[in-house]
Amino acid sequence: MFCCAHLLTRGSSSQVRVVLGKQPGAGGNINTSRRVGVPFTATVRAFQSRRRVMEQTKAQFAEHMGMGGATEEEVKSTVQQYYGQELKTTEDLKTSACCTAKPPSPVVRDILKRVPDEVVAKYYGCGSPFPVGIGGLRVLDLGSGSGRDCYVCAGLVGESGSVVGVDMTREQLDVAEAYAETFCKETLGYAATNLRFVEGEIENLEKAGIEDNSIDLIISNCVVNLSPNKEAVLKEAYRVLAPGGEMFFSDVYCDRRLPAEARRHPVLVGECLGGALYEQDFLRLARSVGFTDPRMFAAPEVIEVKDTVLKDILGEATFYSITYRLFKLPDRLETLCEDYGQAARYKGTMEGAPHACVLDDHHVFETGKWYEVCGNTASMVGESWMGKHFEIIGDRSRHYGLFGGCGDAPSSTQKDTETGGGGCC
Repeated sequence: MFCCAHLLTRGSSSQVRVVLGKQPGAGGNINTSRRVGVPFTATVRAFQSRRRVMEQTKAQFAEHMGMGGATEEEVKSTVQQYYGQELKTTEDLKTSACCTAKPPSPVVRDILKRVPDEVVAKYYGCGSPFPVGIGGLRVLDLGSGSGRDCYVCAGLVGESGSVVGVDMTREQLDVAEAYAETFCKETLGYAATNLRFVEGEIENLEKAGIEDNSIDLIISNCVVNLSPNKEAVLKEAYRVLAPGGEMFFSDVYCDRRLPAEARRHPVLVGECLGGALYEQDFLRLARSVGFTDPRMFAAPEVIEVKDTVLKDILGEATFYSITYRLFKLPDRLETLCEDYGQAARYKGTMEGAPHACVLDDHHVFETGKWYEVCGNTASMVGESWMGKHFEIIGDRSRHYGLFGGCGDAPSSTQKDTETGGGGCC
């Protein structure tokens, strides 16, 4: 037990220096001294300095998240003008950002063949945000545009599921709404329409009538980048998702933070490049709102910029189309992949995926085969909407440390992963 031996000095700076030693009889002395207390004025200056640094850092982050000084209303007006009036079909695009490079799954292609031509012609997405096996789910499309992806989901979820699309551009909604009832009842043969569209902003889903914990799956296709307030979009997505739900969405990302000139350029904004986040900033943002372990679904696809003027503004910046999965599993996902001795097996019961289920860019579960998994992966496939399609062995009652190879994908392609077997993460 230590005690104060005596006060050595008290200077004009109001600092106190204390010498500590063991009590008599404790056996030996410890010649240790420490300073307790600092000048009051110095404490205030240090606090003020730290606060200024924090405020500057927060302001810089907000600036990089924003649109180069443009107000939210200016950005929304630009987007509405570009998609509502300037773009007539995909032929008017100046980059490949709003075009899907890889073909979708056979199940999705089959439904797409039956989607009305006008709906398809005004599609400006960059990916295929359709997880397999979503029968019966409640789906929300953020920035649904002409409704192409909603029409596809109406077929995928079946009569027991439901789909709602939210968009702020009236011209796009007019196209989406025009064919919804006939598509559901006549083309799909449903007794009632399971598809509807709402005019609203994806930053304020509450105003659009989307309630807390009311959605199983959120999709979005090259839209989040268009928002001037991406944090609000992700917060709203987290709010409306039911526990075990996920946001499965494709968007455009950049390998760096863009200069203000690029972020406020109307064509670059409209073509989904000006508002593209630096990928690491997106990951930080997703984690901060509750999506603790973002998973990349497939290898990124490089976006081509065709226009020479736009190329000059962008310089060496490279853009990618990436599909991410963000699971809402409160208090179940950790910042690192931890080992609890668990294993997972896919039952092969998802429609359109009888042989294997792809979770992300380094997890492919072949039907009937057991795979060692980290705690996060076990929760994603076992405690989310996917749970009925998986068997899980083990729980979190015993911890074995960090999961081996955490964060290192065995391969950048899914096919290579299929032959790898064994552990994941």
